[in-house]
Amino acid sequence: MDAESKAAAEETREWCVALPKIELHAHLNGSVRNSTLLELAKQLDDKGVIVFEDVKDVIMKSVVEDFAAENVVYLEIRTTPKNNEAKGMTKRSYMNAVIKGLKAVEAVDVVSFDSNLRTNETLTCTPMIGLDGETKKKKIYVRLLLSIDRRETTSAALDTVNLAMEMKGQGVIGIDLSGNPVVGEWETYLPALLHAKDLGIPITIHCGEVANRKEIQAVLDFCPQRLGHVCCLNDEEWKKLKSLMIPVEICLTSNVMTGGAPSLELHHFADLYNAKHPLSLCTDDSGLFSTSLSNEYYLVASTFGLSKAELFQLAQDAVLFVFADDEVKKSLKEVFKLAEKRLML
Repeated sequence: MDAESKAAAEETREWCVALPKIELHAHLNGSVRNSTLLELAKQLDDKGVIVFEDVKDVIMKSVVEDFAAENVVYLEIRTTPKNNEAKGMTKRSYMNAVIKGLKAVEAVDVVSFDSNLRTNETLTCTPMIGLDGETKKKKIYVRLLLSIDRRETTSAALDTVNLAMEMKGQGVIGIDLSGNPVVGEWETYLPALLHAKDLGIPITIHCGEVANRKEIQAVLDFCPQRLGHVCCLNDEEWKKLKSLMIPVEICLTSNVMTGGAPSLELHHFADLYNAKHPLSLCTDDSGLFSTSLSNEYYLVASTFGLSKAELFQLAQDAVLFVFADDEVKKSLKEVFKLAEKRLML
């Protein structure tokens, strides 16, 4: 790459950082940066291991601040509530620790539920100078998705759904189905997903990480609000997905590194994007895969040739797929309206 090409690439990277972004598929534990893990390592227990459940508040604070630093203005973070009788931990106490971390964020103003933001306020992905001359912090919406692990029993999965309903006023906004894609049976967690549907709780499902024909077809028949990954679909399943127009959470780096996609160039993003299928770019596990949402946008630009205007539209379209209410979507649309001028589009 010559000097001119390097300069252009660096300018595009910086532009992707400045772009306001929406993150819809991020796992809490997998999004922890290495420096946070090193800091936590200094506080190891006698066994010499980091017990994530014991430091969940520290992790949550770190993850939210990292996403905000990348100009993510809306974040849906997912985590699997756990019971641990030996430690006296319940799924609720686990989530209380997560929310404690959310409240401890200081670098940015976190809007964790709708009443945090007055109707005459809007979010900003850059610090602002107020009338008093003081710099105001960035604001970021943060919502929580409670994950059902495929290894769980029907009863445990139902407990997670009921907890999500109970904690709606604390920023919990949806249910996710995730975990090892080669374990568990669809029939085991279907009652919990149907219960969530009956309660009006939005659902996103990890789908097609492996070629599990039975589960892929069952998930498409279930028709959740969003799907994650969708790597290993056959021709008929692709056709059905496109006809249903279920928004897809695209995780480029993750899919390539885990073998879900053979390469960036052959990633199914291109097929879905060219078909005008609803999709959003996501990180999955930004710490684990050493990526960021800004980097995912840069990869789309450098690999598939999207222009800045097309990248902006891709980011803005993700507003339509958030699980938050219409007031939040209205605020996010205003963010993009203001950013369009700032980014000189």
